[in-house]
Amino acid sequence: MAGDGDGLTHIDASGRPRMVDVGEKADTKRFAVAKGSIYMKPETLRRILSGGAEKGDVLSVAQTAGIMAAKNTARAIPMCHNILISGVEMQFTPDEEHSAVHIEASASTVGKTGIEMESLHAVSVAALTIYDMCKAVDRGMRITDIRLHRKEGGKSGLYEE
Repeated sequence: MAGDGDGLTHIDASGRPRMVDVGEKADTKRFAVAKGSIYMKPETLRRILSGGAEKGDVLSVAQTAGIMAAKNTARAIPMCHNILISGVEMQFTPDEEHSAVHIEASASTVGKTGIEMESLHAVSVAALTIYDMCKAVDRGMRITDIRLHRKEGGKSGLYEE
């Protein structure tokens, strides 16, 4: 039955959405890394790297947006718990060969539930910010491969892709 530990935890026995009660869970140290990429025209990447984007320093703004997104995940994802985040780090790796920016978000907490959604949300919003800041010159950008790369802590322990 859904919601009983063998199925979807955010669906109750009647098939309705629910927020999981984590009150009885122990606080543990938790860490997650998410990754994703945004592909673009070579000229768009050159503008980003040279600081020639009309709206400013694209990667700096995307970094701030990713951190803010991690902090506000519970506001955007209906069943996420509002958790105390210990830290968030964003990394952007330009890939001139494939005309892309690869994005990585790492987040940590000590608490009763994980930090995976916060890392995933950070990568997603950082990629969307890059798109927003560069869409005037490249509407064909593609945001791809957003995924959980690593997760540590909690009952389920280690996950690594």
